Amino acid sequence: MNSDSDLQIAGDILEVLHLLQPEREHPSTVADFTRLARTIAADRPRWEHLVRYDATTRWYHRLLTGPGYEVWLLSWLPGQTTGLHHHGPSSGVLTVLDGTLTERNAPSGPSGPSRRVLEPGAQRVFAPQHLHEIVNDSLEPAVSLHVYFPGLTEMPMHTSAPAAVAVARADA
Repeated sequence: MNSDSDLQIAGDILEVLHLLQPEREHPSTVADFTRLARTIAADRPRWEHLVRYDATTRWYHRLLTGPGYEVWLLSWLPGQTTGLHHHGPSSGVLTVLDGTLTERNAPSGPSGPSRRVLEPGAQRVFAPQHLHEIVNDSLEPAVSLHVYFPGLTEMPMHTSAPAAVAVARADA
């Protein structure tokens, strides 16, 4: 009778090179990108001194680039918003570093629109063409980190919100 506990390795496992995964220099999976964002978030001295706040617009700074991806640092004063948009062909990982942000999504099923409050440490992974709006609904500034793969080449704005997103805004 064979089971996983019957597995034994004879010899030096390090000699079985085809079983070993080389450490990747750059992220390539969703798990890698979320890990990258968490690593950067935990390294405050790497990004904290760069943060600026602008009363007229959201502030942003490209923090890092790699093969096919970008990492952006953003600051948000109370009331600042992205407006309703998507990221074209790019997937993304949003990580809240400081403060609180709110994400409003168009409906993706019978449950209707969603509204999600994101506090420090919260992460959101989104697929290409994901239609959403991020806003600082709080009374305190916020800072977030955004990883895009492939790098952000477009951010189409939607001037007229679908009715479901308008409902989510009204519920806020």
